[in-house]
Amino acid sequence: MRLFVYTIIFFSFFDLFTQLPIMSPFAISLGATPFLTGLVVGMYSLSNTFGNIISGFLTDKKGPFYILIFGLFATSISLFLYQLVMEPMGLLLVRFIHGLVAGFIVPAAFTYSANQTASEKRGKGVALSGAFVGLAAIVGPAMSGILASKQSEVFVLGITGSIMLILSVLSIFFLKSVSIIKQIEGNKGTSSVTIIDLFRKNGLVKAYSGAFFLMFSQGVLAYMLPLKVLHLGFDSKTSGILLSTFGFVAILIFVLPINRIFDRVKPIKTLAFGMGLMGVSMLLLGQMENLQWMYICMGSYGIGFAFLFPSINSLLIDTTEPTYRGKAYGYFYAFFSIGVVVGSSITGLLALTAKGGFFLTGVILILVSFSSLANSKK
Repeated sequence: MRLFVYTIIFFSFFDLFTQLPIMSPFAISLGATPFLTGLVVGMYSLSNTFGNIISGFLTDKKGPFYILIFGLFATSISLFLYQLVMEPMGLLLVRFIHGLVAGFIVPAAFTYSANQTASEKRGKGVALSGAFVGLAAIVGPAMSGILASKQSEVFVLGITGSIMLILSVLSIFFLKSVSIIKQIEGNKGTSSVTIIDLFRKNGLVKAYSGAFFLMFSQGVLAYMLPLKVLHLGFDSKTSGILLSTFGFVAILIFVLPINRIFDRVKPIKTLAFGMGLMGVSMLLLGQMENLQWMYICMGSYGIGFAFLFPSINSLLIDTTEPTYRGKAYGYFYAFFSIGVVVGSSITGLLALTAKGGFFLTGVILILVSFSSLANSKK
């Protein structure tokens, strides 16, 4: 059953990653300005924030089953709405709907996965879930870039919508099992932990900060990398393959024996290393004009991602109890979404070049990396 939940996690992030190489070119093709293009990229994550928070509360109250079914089905419908878009403001509206309903899926799925994993293996467990995220990061952008170059952006989104629709139907049969029903019954007695209580927990604050800045960098990548690749004379297929490179490297670390490091080394140390390496990679990526060196930079970014993602998940699991973990994951993925919004929107608002956007992001990530280590020693 856990494998099927990992499959849901995979397709949830597959939906996200297929958008990365195509959304900014799609917005520009409809006549969007640089600021509106950044807003279109970020709008999905802005509304996704609200979906994540609502999902977290409902998951603790009702259990993950109905939340997952609704999220998958509604997301499939929203993906088909892109076929109707004719101008930038229409695209902005569909992005809002898409992000809102997609936000219901991931907190419920990760809550189920975390509650089914033994505490002494939580590092390896979140690494395996991260492997499915990494796999989505490999398959999603590459498939999206290739299909968009041969067909169109809306064709890619329609394919993803069809997959989500099939998955929502399969989930009705695969997830309505005794183990899920028991979890629903157990979660009805949800702990009365408040929002303030959550943000008083030092481990959760660090996990939320890591989630925010991880996806801040993803927002900048989503906006800037396809435009830089186009400027260098390549098509969206190259953008997709570049974005897949970091996922390929990350998934190797997630599934190879090195993943034991996440159960042996304190999460705050692997968090600081991963974020620092991502920062250095972003600095270098902004300077590179050679495609081969850009692949190396994305590979280095993937190593950093592979260390950061399990670290922030481990911090969350270590700091929470199953009775309010859904709520904690709801805010966790809300910070994921906010990070993308801030990353893409700020670079669009400031009208930064790719070089400037990557430089700003790299400096921020490195500073946060040092800050997290300094705070851990206090």
